[in-house]
Amino acid sequence: MQFKCDALLLRYADFKESDRMVTLLTAEGKLSAAMKGVRKRGARLAFAAQPFFFGEYVLNRTAGRNTVISADSYDGFYVLREDVFRFYAAAVVSEACDKLVYEDSESGAFLLLAVNTLKELCSYAGRETGEPLVKFLLRALSLAGYAVRADRCPVCGNVPSGLLRFDMEEGAFFCADCNAGVRASENTYRAVHAVLRGERVEEGDGILRALRLLGAYFTSRTDTAVSALKEYIALF
Repeated sequence: MQFKCDALLLRYADFKESDRMVTLLTAEGKLSAAMKGVRKRGARLAFAAQPFFFGEYVLNRTAGRNTVISADSYDGFYVLREDVFRFYAAAVVSEACDKLVYEDSESGAFLLLAVNTLKELCSYAGRETGEPLVKFLLRALSLAGYAVRADRCPVCGNVPSGLLRFDMEEGAFFCADCNAGVRASENTYRAVHAVLRGERVEEGDGILRALRLLGAYFTSRTDTAVSALKEYIALF
């Protein structure tokens, strides 16, 4: 049986002498597929077996196994490879989606979010990629049911300031005296608050701190870490 799907390549693994197994994010969930001979010089489908490739794939399914037989490109996002910050930020997008999306699950919102984030990252370089990455993580976590709140303290109703607490179970910031969660700085809170409201983040270390917190929160909720995020943070 042959079928078509719009998909973003999330990851791949080489096998045999010239083949590649790919994981694709589609609107209907993730799927795995073989791409035969794509590592040979001049391979016809080599372009569609690269990280961050987004396009229309035509697959053949036999005995429950998928094989890519052709593909058309919507965007290869090649510019993401021209800056190390862009590359690792894009890798975070791919890895986070891979770990949040399951096979045969409605994932159109994840696909749209991932593609739009990759497009946005192409317009930034260096540490400027941090803010769109924070925005992506907040949105992806929300789509997975782990929304982060950065408004008033859920206990006392005041705007948190100074030393704050972040509750990994509730995904919310609290005043230090109102919760026993992990410590969080005011800069972290302000950065997350601004991104959630669609505002620009003030200069400082808020974005870096927000990325660290969101990485810890991701691990707390999913029991798995985004290894590319650790690499990205190390670049700062």
